[in-house]
Amino acid sequence: MEWYLKVLKNYIVFTGRARRKEFWMFVLINFIILVVLGFIDGIIGGQAHRQILSTLYRLAVLLPTIAVGVRRMHDTDHSGWWLLLPIVNLIFAATEGTKGNNRFGSDPKAASQAA
Repeated sequence: MEWYLKVLKNYIVFTGRARRKEFWMFVLINFIILVVLGFIDGIIGGQAHRQILSTLYRLAVLLPTIAVGVRRMHDTDHSGWWLLLPIVNLIFAATEGTKGNNRFGSDPKAASQAA
């Protein structure tokens, strides 16, 4: 849960780098929350056009999702624009980040291991 909250705290930070763990934990928790909200929407009479809770949540996390995606691309030493290519960004998101510093900043994995 700390990784999810870390992404939300940095919701407009498009600079720097995000570890694989930070990105994928955010994706996992985000998915779980959406499943729960979809279930609640279904219980309260949600048809496809009435998924109010899910829609509001998706809007609330849209910017943090894009920001962590851009930071994840930066960790693999790629521009954030690669998010626009679905298959390629999935491959980059699953790839280990650049060891040491790259043009987008210092290695977040090395910083967390040093602490």
